[in-house]
Amino acid sequence: MYKVASIGDFNSVFASFISSAIALVGLASIIMIVIGGLKLLTAGADKEAAASAQHTLTYAIIGLIVTISAWIILSLTGTFLGLDFFNFSATLPS
Repeated sequence: MYKVASIGDFNSVFASFISSAIALVGLASIIMIVIGGLKLLTAGADKEAAASAQHTLTYAIIGLIVTISAWIILSLTGTFLGLDFFNFSATLPS
């Protein structure tokens, strides 16, 4: 037989989603920093390619800062409110 889904399943899915989303966005930012660096190294004397590489680096660093800020905001909010967004738990009203 199949197991019926419960609210506990939602808790683990939500906690996994938040943690995974932050990790994936952070990883994508780091990969884009590497790609931007490689583009800058291979740009040579081409000013347009160098400008494109600088834009890539700028946006990747902004993405990394936003990701770290989101993690800090979630952690601080959880601390002040007594919640743990990375180990989410929902309860049904009685």
